[in-house]
Order: sequence, then C-alpha cells, then structure tokens
Amino acid sequence: MKKFLFLAALSSMVFAKTVDFDSVLKEALENNLELKAKKLNIDKAKSQLEEAKGYDWGKLIFSEEVSRTNNAMYVFGMKLGSREATFRDFGFADFLANMPGLMAGTTSGDKVLSIQPKDLDHPGSRTNFNTKFVYEVPIFTGFKLKYAKEMAKLQILANKFKFQNDKNKLAIEVLKAYNGAVAAKYFIDALKKAKETTTSFVKMVNDFYNQGMATTTDLLEAKKRDTEVDAMMIEAKNKYSLALAYLRFLSDDEDISDVGEFKNLIPKNASLYKLKKIAIKNRSDLKWMKKNVETMKAKIKFEKSAKYPMVGAHLEYGWNDNKLTLSSKKDYYLAAAGMNWNIFDKSVNAKVQKSKIEAMQTNYYYKYMKKGIALEVEQKYLNYKTKKAVVKEKLTSKELAEEILKKYTFMYKQGMITMPILLMKEAEARKARAELIKAKYDEALAAAELKKALGDLVKESK
Repeated sequence: MKKFLFLAALSSMVFAKTVDFDSVLKEALENNLELKAKKLNIDKAKSQLEEAKGYDWGKLIFSEEVSRTNNAMYVFGMKLGSREATFRDFGFADFLANMPGLMAGTTSGDKVLSIQPKDLDHPGSRTNFNTKFVYEVPIFTGFKLKYAKEMAKLQILANKFKFQNDKNKLAIEVLKAYNGAVAAKYFIDALKKAKETTTSFVKMVNDFYNQGMATTTDLLEAKKRDTEVDAMMIEAKNKYSLALAYLRFLSDDEDISDVGEFKNLIPKNASLYKLKKIAIKNRSDLKWMKKNVETMKAKIKFEKSAKYPMVGAHLEYGWNDNKLTLSSKKDYYLAAAGMNWNIFDKSVNAKVQKSKIEAMQTNYYYKYMKKGIALEVEQKYLNYKTKKAVVKEKLTSKELAEEILKKYTFMYKQGMITMPILLMKEAEARKARAELIKAKYDEALAAAELKKALGDLVKESK
C-alpha cells in the first residue's frame, strides 16, 4: 500500500505542471481548436483570390464521348465527322438503280426525286468515339475579373485583421481563466488562515470551558464556525478545480495542474485623449471593418461591369471514329470567338443600387464602430483607475480587520467580550481578505480589458 501511495505521489509530481500567464497564453494561441478554425477563414479568402486568378488562364477540358445509335441524322453526322461518308451514304445507290430507266425515258424525273434512299434513311447502327481537348478562355469580362480579384485581396486582409481580433478575444478569456484560478488559489490560502484562526478558537474556548471560564454555547458557536470554514474550503477547492479545467480547455493542455501569481498587464501611461487615438490606430476589428467598406465599394464596380460586353474564345481539337484513335486522318479543330452584351437589363441597375446601399450601410457601421471604440476606451480607462484605487482601500481594510481581530481575541481572553462578537470580527477579517483578493482580480481584469480596448493585448503579452 505504501509503495502504491509513493508511486501515485511520484506520478502526480512528474505530470504536474505549473504555468504562468505568458506560457498558457502562448499555448492557447497555438493549440486552441476554435482559433485554428477561425484562422482557416484567411485560407478561404486566399482560395477565392486563386479562383478569381484562375479565370485569367481559362480552362482546358479533356472529353471522351462514346455513343451508339441508328438515328439517320446522327449516323450520317458521325460518318462525316470521321471523314468516312461515301456517295452510298447519301443514297446514290437507289438513284443509280433508277438512272437507266430515266435515261431511256421510261421513268419520270419526279419519280426519281421522290425515292427515299435506304442507305441514307435506314443506316445500320454505328458506334462513335469523340475524343477532344477543349480550351475556353475569357478575353474581356467587362472588368469583372479585375474587381473580383480586388475584392478577394481586400477580404484576405480583412480576415487577417479579424483573426487578430479573435486572438485578442481568446487572450482576454485566457486571462480571466488564469487570474480566476489564481484568485481561487488565494481564496484557499485565505481560508487556510481562517481555518487556523477558527481551530485556535475551538482550542481556546475548549480550554476555557474546562476551566469553567466559557459556556457550552461559546464552545458550540466556535465549533460551528470551524465547520463553516471547512465547507467554504470545499467550495473554494472546487472553484479552483473548475478554473484549472477551463484553462486546460482553452489551452488544449491537459497537464496544467497549478498556476503562478496574478498577471497584471499595465496599460500605457497616457492621457485619455491619446489612448483613444492609439485605439483607433491599433484596433484590428476596426481595420477589419474598414476593409469591408473597401470591399463593398469594389463590389459596386463589380456589378457595374455587367453593362460591358463579355468576349471569350473557344478552341477545340479532337478525333471522331468508330473506335478509339489519335490518327491525323480522323482529327479536326475548331476555333471560335464570341461576344455577349446585355444591351438592356434593368436587373443590373438594381444590383448596382443594392451594392451602393450595402456599401453605405457598411460605412455607417465603420463610423459607428470608431465612436464605439472611443467610448469603450473611456469606460475601460475609468474602470481601471477605479479598480486600482479600490485595491489600495481593500488592502488597508484587510490589514485593519486583521489587527482588530487580534485585539478582539485578546479582549475575549480577558473576558471583556462574548464569543458571538469575536466570531463576528473573524468573519469581518475573512471577508476583508476575500474582498482584497477579488479587488486584485478585478484590477488585473480591468487593466487587460483596457489593453484589449487599445488593441495591443496579444502583442504586448507575447
């Protein structure tokens, strides 16, 4: 049994992993599956650009068609296509059979012309192999391809900015989880201290009780508070386990078992006005929206291109025969160019108008986002200043509460106060410790949210 416990303890030491914020953030940015999925939007945008570029080169198609029929028109066409047609296929056999009578004057010309030639109307079944290479290429697309490529390029940049914003969102979530775990860990330490206090109370009251200096009620109240702290400890440990589990989920690292100290990201020390300017310059989500505005403007030109003629070329080279062949005697070529011009199409104007409205709408969203970012920076800035000041107050409050608890403990020992009053002071000291921990967590989160509002959270954390 001892050997088993030793091996279990050794195993937990080997696989235990304590992380700080920078390392767990790096893991999250590299391993998070949701972030990886979002990054693929950049590749999708690149594929759209490659698709638009691909039209410049046209397309080369290999085709193999095998058919068998006794349809007179198809059979005749197949023979012509393979250069095998003879006068017999035209029905000349029936014509020649009646030529002697016609020349001798025994048969009228009208009768000959009304003959239905058997070889032409009722040919035998034929199998045909049509092997061909076809190359189709657009020559002029009314600038459609030009603007399609322009939109694709803009969307690549837009998705890169959006991905950067997604990284910032993940970073703030990791920071919440990490500092949440640190706070839970500190709560456990604070409760351990509270447990030492309540345990000492039980021992002290028990000694007084044995000496007849304390009542049964005092002892029961001290024991009750001691068990309450035990229950709080169980809850705090559960919260710590949940925080670690969420951190493992975000980073995709199942080995994380402990965290270090609070991560407090110090924002830039500048005036509120300057911070707003920094945010407008740095924010990746605003850059993403700006590229969407540019994309929508390009889309207007793309829709307008339908008013221009479309010119394309078709080149074909192939073989026709009743068997597979690449013989030069059976080959053929076809070169063609065509133009398609919508002279009147009211739907084009409607599409152009719709694109103009969408561009205007996107531009309004862009301007609204700029104003929103300025407001967000101001809110986060004021919130950070407030949380920072609160930490100082909570630290003073915690130190005073602990000092008061010491004095009231001494007063209880002297019989100057009752146990309920002492326990009330213990609760106040425990609450002050908890409030200080929460204040530190709130300050760290407020600082990170301000940096996120400025658009440099991930950049500064790498």
